[in-house]
Amino acid sequence: MNLLSIFLQAPAQGGNSMMLIMMGVMFVGFYFLMIRPQMKKQKQEKNFQESLKVGTRVVLTSGLHGRIAQVQDDGFVIETLSGKLKFEKAAVSREFTENRFGDKAKTAEKAAEKKKRRKRNRPREKIISRFKISVSAG
Repeated sequence: MNLLSIFLQAPAQGGNSMMLIMMGVMFVGFYFLMIRPQMKKQKQEKNFQESLKVGTRVVLTSGLHGRIAQVQDDGFVIETLSGKLKFEKAAVSREFTENRFGDKAKTAEKAAEKKKRRKRNRPREKIISRFKISVSAG
């Protein structure tokens, strides 16, 4: 019994240095796997938000699509189909351009232009009795 208590009270040999090395390896691994990528992502988002200018089509984090009408210190004024709205810079999630979205952006841009053209070139209609008579604008 006396011998057992002596072994239990004896200090562990080499355990402190090994534990210190393991803690250091865990900290370095945690830094490279968690902290560094997050800092890199924040830097990219900040550069993206600073690079936006008037006329750029964007998608907000809420899913709202619009065009930047005005750049301010604390945010953007976004022009949508229903009017102009002010948002914080952090609300812009991505740029809706051909480079980023490819065909999806191109078809959306073409559809918007086609809709504008149709609206401008729509013949005026006069309703006489039950019949519609198209009168060309001119």
